[in-house]
Amino acid sequence: MFIQTETTPNPATLKFLPGRVVLEQGTAEFTTEADAEARSPLAARLMAIPEVTGVFFGYDFVTVTKDSGDWLHLKPAILASLMEHFLGNEPVMAPGGHQEPAAAGEEFFEAGDAELVSMIKELLETRVRPAVAQDGGDITFRGYKEGTVYLNMRGSCAGCPSSTATLKHGIQNLLRHFVPEVETVEAVEAA
Repeated sequence: MFIQTETTPNPATLKFLPGRVVLEQGTAEFTTEADAEARSPLAARLMAIPEVTGVFFGYDFVTVTKDSGDWLHLKPAILASLMEHFLGNEPVMAPGGHQEPAAAGEEFFEAGDAELVSMIKELLETRVRPAVAQDGGDITFRGYKEGTVYLNMRGSCAGCPSSTATLKHGIQNLLRHFVPEVETVEAVEAA
């Protein structure tokens, strides 16, 4: 088994491509060992590696975020854990584990803005999320209020030094171009 590794715009995160499907649909993020242990054997294995602070699963990739330490020393342990897991044909998610914790929160917007929100979500799905997934992350819609779009950044996007530029110069400009009612875009943590 050969696992490719790619850098991401976030120096604290690496993207690992195992050459197979990781999650059939959706994404999953783990930022604590307890959450990982409850929802995913693979995430639990990765979170047990010292210095690993986050794990994110996409369709065909795993991103791992480190606290400190050198990738030169962490990467072999991560690769070994991924290889052992996939070669053992172990499940990525525990039964019922794909559900994100309740803390993910609900979307918010005024009922009168439903059509506008639908356009924003479609642009995020078709133009933004595929590009962000290439960098090992994900961006999800959280809400819209008075011209401001609120987005949650996950995976390699969370804590990325260039995330503000991505939001303000990339996503905000795209949304403002197609949806003139959008004035600004803000990042929010999952509620």
